[in-house]
Amino acid sequence: MTLRVAIIGMGGIGNNHGRCYTQHPGAEVVAVCDIIQERSDKAAETFGCQGFYSVEALLNSGLEFDAASVTTAGVENGGDHYLPTMQLLRAGYPVLGEKPISNDVSEAAEMVALAKLQNLRYGVNLNHRFTPAAELAKAWVDAGRLGEINMIDMTMWINNPNETSPHFHMRALHPHSLDVMRYFARGEVVKVQAFFKKGAGRTIWSNAQVNLLYDNGIIGHLRGSYDGNFGATSLGGGSYGLETLDIFGSDGRIFLRDACEELTFYPRFTGSLERHENVGGMSHFGETFYSRISRWIEQNLEAVAPEDIDASGADALRVQQVIEGAIESWRTGEVISL
Repeated sequence: MTLRVAIIGMGGIGNNHGRCYTQHPGAEVVAVCDIIQERSDKAAETFGCQGFYSVEALLNSGLEFDAASVTTAGVENGGDHYLPTMQLLRAGYPVLGEKPISNDVSEAAEMVALAKLQNLRYGVNLNHRFTPAAELAKAWVDAGRLGEINMIDMTMWINNPNETSPHFHMRALHPHSLDVMRYFARGEVVKVQAFFKKGAGRTIWSNAQVNLLYDNGIIGHLRGSYDGNFGATSLGGGSYGLETLDIFGSDGRIFLRDACEELTFYPRFTGSLERHENVGGMSHFGETFYSRISRWIEQNLEAVAPEDIDASGADALRVQQVIEGAIESWRTGEVISL
């Protein structure tokens, strides 16, 4: 059985989705779409499929497909997701969207509500948790190896000179960070407090420190910046930077570096330090795109229930609500309850 896919938005990320689909034996790209005709034409030639210049034209063409990727961009990388996603969901198609789910949290809520009403699978490309190392770390957490979790700390430093909007850094980057933290906390943020800083020569809030309280009592801390790629080695020192995750429990600590490269368990009382490198053979963050899209393909072919989709639209909405809470905290100087 093959999942026939249409891709909406053929910039760099859309073409990355296309490559991942074509590499998977269970998927086939049957249509591409972009409002920029040259992009659509080039992608259609690349993937050997039909090209369209609007979602309406695709939906009216009679072409059969099973699911779609929405990889449009727009303001803060999420401003153009709403319209094509709503069109596809209304037409009855499962959608894998790009992050952020939307730069407008009310529109994000509408997309999630429509997917639920239509009983459709709706996922988002929150790919940082789709690594064998993260899966192993989660298994350790679920098995109680850390005992009671007390704290989760996350850092994500990336060099991004984009100056398009004051909160581009929070809205575009930290859906990833907050999703990974939520994945391991196994709870929801109920309070958020944030402090922002503009980097040297910058007009946007390019640095952030965010404190979090989860409903299960875990406390979290996020440090993020668009002003660095400090310590970047195998990630190339270019557009990617340094990502670390620390999970502190009553019986041990887990440290995960760069999503997939190094995973370490530190026992608190007894036992030996346990370190793994490149779990499952994954050695670079770039491989997480294929890992995440593969999971989307497999869950659609397995016809899983919409509520069981990994990194669902509902998950993406929740972390976007935390981001808006952080922005409100900085604006008001208050601790925000969610």
